[in-house]
Amino acid sequence: MTEPDHYATSRAWSWRHAVGKSGLPPITRLVLHTLGLKMDATGGSCYPPVSELVELTGLDKKTVLKHLEIAEEKGWIEVSQHGFRGQKWKRNEYAARWPGRDLTGTPATIADDEGGGAVPPPCEAEKVVEMAPEGGGNGDLKVVEQLHQDKILPANIPANLPAAGAAEGVANRSDRKKIEHAFTIWFASWDHGDIDFARNAWFAMPAEDRDECIEKTPEVLRWTKKSERSAAAVFLKGRQWREILAAIPAESERAAMHNAYSKAWSACRFFTLMADPIEPPVPPTRFQQMELSKGGEAAERVKRERRLAYGWPKVVTMHRRAEMAEGVTVPPWLVKLSEGFVAHHRDSEAAARWRWLQEANAWPPLPERVEWLYFPPGEPDQAIADFKAAIAKERGDDDAA
Repeated sequence: MTEPDHYATSRAWSWRHAVGKSGLPPITRLVLHTLGLKMDATGGSCYPPVSELVELTGLDKKTVLKHLEIAEEKGWIEVSQHGFRGQKWKRNEYAARWPGRDLTGTPATIADDEGGGAVPPPCEAEKVVEMAPEGGGNGDLKVVEQLHQDKILPANIPANLPAAGAAEGVANRSDRKKIEHAFTIWFASWDHGDIDFARNAWFAMPAEDRDECIEKTPEVLRWTKKSERSAAAVFLKGRQWREILAAIPAESERAAMHNAYSKAWSACRFFTLMADPIEPPVPPTRFQQMELSKGGEAAERVKRERRLAYGWPKVVTMHRRAEMAEGVTVPPWLVKLSEGFVAHHRDSEAAARWRWLQEANAWPPLPERVEWLYFPPGEPDQAIADFKAAIAKERGDDDAA
């Protein structure tokens, strides 16, 4: 019978206790303890979806993601992708780490010397083993490590000091000053995350990666919102500019602005109307509540009014902007589908049939003053069905006919 690896189990348990005693924010510690529930005894990789962490912590998704990022930035977990890009089952892979060392006690590079005020595990020569009940209870005794806090704080490990790591990759003081100057300029443009952690990650990168980061960052800033960006240290360690820029569509695939009431504008409008209407974001008025309580035609009339006003906010916005001669951005694939649209005069029988279909669906009506309107070819009901099928086919829907 194989003996259990008490030391491996001890490492994971010590990590959980160190997280609890760290200087991390309380919510970050909660998220890490919850993540630890999904890890094995050695703190090995786990792949819980964010939705499961939300359920177990009782926090919202935005908060969980924020504190996972804090934990990664401060060196308590390592996050990588599990699976291949584009696969639906791809998830983040999480592994326990110590600031300044990995879980097994191997000294880390300067890129990992970010602390949270906690203690990394001792090296093999420093390990002291004692028997203690896990969790402080009266259950089975468990082999644990005694953490030598004063000796092994990340700040006291020479290999983890920024100057030590920098000295390995930088030839002289002049070079270090140049790298520091480049970092100061870069961080001012990124302006998100802890500057000390980011500086350590910057010095740990090879020169060619720093040059690439400087070159690519303006394009990343152009295509991302500040709220969507990772902390600077996480961005640098993961070389995230490569993944972000790889996901940006080629110029030929980017959405372009099209004039109001044009074919492309009309196709965008109908595409938006294909979605189910959203629930009105505002409660009904007192009068509407009275009408709704009556049921029958009165209630249906109120529902219709609210659906017209709130069901498709993007379409309502398109109409309002079109009144001021403002167009809308339309992706190339939708522009392509609009090429077959047919123009009908507002006084024609065909336009009247389209108005009837719009009223039947409680779609926001087009302004009457527009003389020529574009619609999918054919009779309204069949034209809409054909347009839906074309959208599904263009977007790669397996269920499309």
